[in-house]
Amino acid sequence: MKKFATVLLGVMLIIGFSGCSQKESGESTGGIKNGTYTSTVKGNNAEITLEVQVKDSKIESAKVTNHSETPVLSDGAINDIPAQVVETQSLAIDTISGATVSSTAVLLGIENCLTEAGFSIDDLKAKKGEIKKEEDKTIDTDVLVIGAGGAGLSAAVTANQEGAKVVVVEKMPKVGGNTILAGGALNAVDEGSETAKKHKDSVELHFKQTYEGGNKKGDPKLVRILVNNAYSAIKWLKDLGMEFKPDTFTVLGGLWPRAHKPVEPVGTGFFKTFNNYITTHENIEVLLETKAEELIITDGVVKGIIASGKTGNKITINAKNVIIATGGFSKNIEMRQKYNTLWENLGENIKSTNHPGATGDGITLGLQANADLVGMEYIQLLPMGDPKTGSLSGNIEMAVENRIFVNKEGKRFVDEGARRDVMTAALMQQQDSQLWVIVDSHDYPTGEEVNNFNEKLNDLIKEGRAFKGDSLNDLAKAINVNPENLNKAVESFNKFVRGEIKDEFGRTLKDREINKGPFYAALRVPTVHHTMGGLKINENAEVIDKNGNVINHLYAAGEVTGGIHGENRLGGNALADIIVFGRIAGKNAAANK
Repeated sequence: MKKFATVLLGVMLIIGFSGCSQKESGESTGGIKNGTYTSTVKGNNAEITLEVQVKDSKIESAKVTNHSETPVLSDGAINDIPAQVVETQSLAIDTISGATVSSTAVLLGIENCLTEAGFSIDDLKAKKGEIKKEEDKTIDTDVLVIGAGGAGLSAAVTANQEGAKVVVVEKMPKVGGNTILAGGALNAVDEGSETAKKHKDSVELHFKQTYEGGNKKGDPKLVRILVNNAYSAIKWLKDLGMEFKPDTFTVLGGLWPRAHKPVEPVGTGFFKTFNNYITTHENIEVLLETKAEELIITDGVVKGIIASGKTGNKITINAKNVIIATGGFSKNIEMRQKYNTLWENLGENIKSTNHPGATGDGITLGLQANADLVGMEYIQLLPMGDPKTGSLSGNIEMAVENRIFVNKEGKRFVDEGARRDVMTAALMQQQDSQLWVIVDSHDYPTGEEVNNFNEKLNDLIKEGRAFKGDSLNDLAKAINVNPENLNKAVESFNKFVRGEIKDEFGRTLKDREINKGPFYAALRVPTVHHTMGGLKINENAEVIDKNGNVINHLYAAGEVTGGIHGENRLGGNALADIIVFGRIAGKNAAANK
C-alpha cells in the first residue's frame, strides 16, 4: 500500500467556515436533494474548498478542490477523510492523529454541504461505518522494517537500493514519526567546504561536542560512526532528490553552526524524497495501520513478525532480516517514570513534542529476543515546548545566535546557547517554569515570514501564541513583564554582541544585536523531547542481547536504540543519527542472506 497519510503541526487554530453553495441541483429523494455542493472552510494555512456530490440519498463523491495546506503534512486529511466519508456514508470519521486542524476543517466542509443537501447530520455522525475484517495473510520478504519514520524509511530505501525486497510496517495511519514534526536541522560537517571553513568546524569538533555533550556516556565507536558519516548522509539524500539550503545554522542545543536545513518545511522534505523513491521502484512496500505484535524467533534467529492489520486481521511476515525503527518512548508516561533518574518528575504534567505513536513498542519487541538495553534513564527535555500542547510549534526563534530567553520577571537566567539539559534545568528554577523567547524584526521584517515549523508569525500573534511590541516597553506590557528588566536584558546582550562585555552566563554564540522594532515574544515551557536510551547495537546496527552476543538477523536504528548520545543529545544530531544508522542497518540487512 504505497499510500502516505501524514501529520500536521499547529492544532491551535479555530476552524471557521463560509457555509455551502449548491452548484448543480436535481430531484429530491426523501427530502435529500441531488446535486453538487461546495463549501469553503478555514484550514491551517488558508481556506480549503470542498466539493460533494449527492445522488439518490447517497454521498456519491467528496473531494478537496483547492487548498494551501503544507504539502505532505496535510495529505492524510486532504485525501483520506473525504474518501472515508464516501466509503462509510458517515461523518463518524476519526481525525488524522496529529492533523486535527486540517481533519476537522475537511469534515466541517463536508458537513456544510450535506446539511445544504438535506441530510440529518446527527444521523451521519451517529452512524459508524462498518469495517469489513480483511482476511489473514502471509507475506514473504528479504527485509522487514518496523516503523516508517526517518530511520525506518532510510533503512528501507537503502536495503532496496542494495537489491533487497523490502516491506515496511507502520502502526500509525501515516508515515513520518517524529521526523516529520522536526524543525529539519541535520548536523553534518563537510570539512572541505567554505561553510565549514567559515565556521571553523571539523568532524573532530563534532565528535568532541557530541561525546562530551553526552557527558562521555555514549559509545565513542558509535559516536565516531555518526559524525564520520553525517555528511555522506546528506549527499545520499541529495542524490535521491532532496534539497537543502546553502548555509548552516546553530539549532537549539546544537552548540555549533553545523545544522543543514532542508528547503521543504519541517520534516516534509525527507518524506517527499522517500515517497518519490518508493513509488517509482519495485519490491518496496509500506503497510500503514499495521502493528508489529510479536517477533518470530526460531532457535535464536529472528525470522519475521506477527502483526495486526487495520481491521484486526492477522498478518504474518516472514523475513530474512528484521530492522526495528519504531522511535523512542517519550509519549509513554509509564515507561518515562519507570526509567527516569535525571528529572524530579516526568508524569502527565510534563507534555511531549513527540507524535502519539512514540510509545516504546520497539523496545518491547526487542526484549522478546532478550535484547540488552542501554541508557534508558537518559531522557531529554527541551525548554521550548508549547505551553498547552508541549509541541515545538509556535517557537519563534530562527537561530540560536539571535534570540534571548527571559523569565516572567523579564530577566535572563541562562546561556541560551548551552546544552539542552542545562537550559531546561535552569528553566525549571524559574517562576512557573516558563520563559519568553525574545526576537526582533531582523528575523521577521514583515511578520509574514514563517518560523522553522512553517507558521506565519502574524498568524501566531492573531492566535495569542506570540506577542508584538513596537518598542521593548510595549512588548513588556504585552507579555506582562517588568519593562526595566527587559530593557536591561536586551541592552546587556547587545553589549555582549558588540564585544564590550563578557556575557554574565558564559554565552559565546552571537551574531547581531536585538535592536530593530517591532519586537516579538513567545511563551515556552519544558517538554519531553527525546529518549536517548534503547536497544543496544554494535557498529553494524545489529542488536546485542543481554549476554553480549549479536541477535541473529535483528537490526535497529534511530531513537529506538541507545548508546550513541549519552546523557544529552545535541540538537541536530537526531536527524543525522536516523539517516546514518538507518542506512547502515538497511545495507547490512540486505547483505545478510
